[in-house]
Amino acid sequence: MSTHVVDIDWDGRRVRIEHAWLRAQRRERPLVVFLHEGLGSVSMWRDFPARLCQALDLRGLVYSRPGYGRSTPRAPDEAWQPDFMHRQAHQVLPALLRALGIDAGHAPPLLFGHSDGASIALLYAARFPQALAGAVLLAPHILVEDLSVTSIAKAREAYAETDLRQRLARHHDDPDSAFRGWNDVWLLPAFRDWSIEAELDAIRCPLLLIQGEDDEYGTLAQVHGIRQRVPQARLLVLPACGHSPHRDQPQAVIEGTRALLADLDADRAPAAPR
Repeated sequence: MSTHVVDIDWDGRRVRIEHAWLRAQRRERPLVVFLHEGLGSVSMWRDFPARLCQALDLRGLVYSRPGYGRSTPRAPDEAWQPDFMHRQAHQVLPALLRALGIDAGHAPPLLFGHSDGASIALLYAARFPQALAGAVLLAPHILVEDLSVTSIAKAREAYAETDLRQRLARHHDDPDSAFRGWNDVWLLPAFRDWSIEAELDAIRCPLLLIQGEDDEYGTLAQVHGIRQRVPQARLLVLPACGHSPHRDQPQAVIEGTRALLADLDADRAPAAPR
């Protein structure tokens, strides 16, 4: 996937954002913006964004958040705080869309988020309800579970004791920036109280929630909690599927997204005359 960089103003500084366009020539087609997981980047999506866009005739935008991929790394002394996902949703994503000339108010995109990226998509949907057509959310977090903390603590051990750092270095200019930014904040004692449940009430767009039954980072309580507050959300629970449904069961994810798009098209269609 060929990538480019664009600078945005964020938090009083210029930040470089790595991004890639998919099927950019299909300007008349809806745009889907991909938001990666807590250790993700443009390249860690592999070929899934291209497969989804090709199958569903969409344009795509994939980007690496600050601290990840080829985007500006996190400064060594920069410790992310429990509001780090809010800042990505409320500040970084809108700034990126503006920098790339995307008018989300005129042509609201679809968001496709995985894990932390799915939570960021929820926060964007709640803050900017008129600037989003819908969202596909894989393994979203709305609160902190013991299972999540246990698995993230195991990831810290793996980073210190295995080749995980070397494997992440294939995808991040600064793997320590990516890993420590994510891992340290999730294991902060103050983060145990993190919850975005109350903010979900402001969401107006259709959602597709996809959760693997064998997800090692979250239980079905996450997606059921979203359904309680966002009644228009569709739920797709996948058996024999872990934390990354787009890798474990890509075709099921594509078909679920196709059904959501059909709902969006039906909502936009003019009412039949009586």
